[in-house]
Amino acid sequence: MICTLSKHEAEIGLQKIAVETGMEVVIIRPVLVYGPGVKGNFKSLINFVRNSIPLPLGNIKNKRSMVGLDNLVDLIITCIDHPSAANQTFLVSDDHDVSTTELLQTMGKAFGKKLLLIPVPVSILQFMGGLFGKSAELDRLCGSLQVDIEHTKNTLNWTPPFTMEQQLSNIADSFSNKEA
Repeated sequence: MICTLSKHEAEIGLQKIAVETGMEVVIIRPVLVYGPGVKGNFKSLINFVRNSIPLPLGNIKNKRSMVGLDNLVDLIITCIDHPSAANQTFLVSDDHDVSTTELLQTMGKAFGKKLLLIPVPVSILQFMGGLFGKSAELDRLCGSLQVDIEHTKNTLNWTPPFTMEQQLSNIADSFSNKEA
């Protein structure tokens, strides 16, 4: 919450500066960003997939918006030159929302791994998460968070040029290159 508030305050500050100085400001609000070198929970999921560790995440029907690094960079480049970008706020995602189960299955394909995803009911996962002090982590794995990027697509005539599958393959390749 504090991070979200400070980001919002920064956006307001930039918008005030833009009004006072005539400077053009573009605000881009990405969702979870993934790509080679990703850290945090996304990297943990990658490690589970790479090691073919069975996971009780085969029954999650949430929907999550995410954005691959290549799509985020493409949008930033588009905003630099596009005349309609000035003084706008844009949400960005891959424009393909997935469940945690679908994400793991797609990761498995990218890494060439056969995954065992056990279909455990979300209510049981949440109960177990509460017992082990992992409620927040399970909320992120099981919860939905979607953004609508229609304004971004329509204003900039932009669509994400790379699929999630392509970007996850790039991540898999980056791991293969590190091991070589």
